[in-house]
Amino acid sequence: MTTLGLIGSGNIGSTVARLAIAAGLDVVLSNSRGPQTLAELVAELGPRARAATAEEAGAAGDIVVVAVPLRNYQQIPVAPLAGKVVIDANNYYPDRDGTFAELADGAMTTSELLQKQLPTSKVVKAFNNIYFLHLASLARPVGSPDRTALPIAGDDADAKAAAAQLLDVLGYDTVDAGSLSESWRFQPNTPVYTDAYATGVPFWEKAAAPADAAKIRALLAAAQH
Repeated sequence: MTTLGLIGSGNIGSTVARLAIAAGLDVVLSNSRGPQTLAELVAELGPRARAATAEEAGAAGDIVVVAVPLRNYQQIPVAPLAGKVVIDANNYYPDRDGTFAELADGAMTTSELLQKQLPTSKVVKAFNNIYFLHLASLARPVGSPDRTALPIAGDDADAKAAAAQLLDVLGYDTVDAGSLSESWRFQPNTPVYTDAYATGVPFWEKAAAPADAAKIRALLAAAQH
């Protein structure tokens, strides 16, 4: 891949964009407020970055990262993402998003909800379980002894392979957590959510801590509904 599309350019989206630029990729960023509001970020990122609408970012990306408040998931454009790998970095926070009955009772995961919204895309869950400052600081080259692993989940093997390749380019190993229905294992309030990558709690006040694949596998296995 050469171009990463971003629908949502907040903390996680902008951090992924910075990692992508550092890895030599082009990025097309979008948000809900319009391309003009991303001028400062694009200027910071340099000539490999440009701002666009969500539709344009979706159409331009070889892979597209969706990182928006979950309450806005139905605003994600469907047609430009047809046939594409879509990385879902969303989380469900009822205080922010309101109540989604199918999520509250565990009948669905957030990624299954997004897959339902994007029936012609191949959704892979990733990037949702790490604090954005830790995501920025833990990226390491291939072969580094302190390389960190991030979990991914998806229903399409080729899509998961593509997502893993992207994460590798960005500086991370991956652990396959299974299907989208298993992605609850790294949603909020699970052992592998945020605290796994911090030196203590609260995670947002602590330094980043590398977490290898063995640690992430163990924490995924320890997750309980």
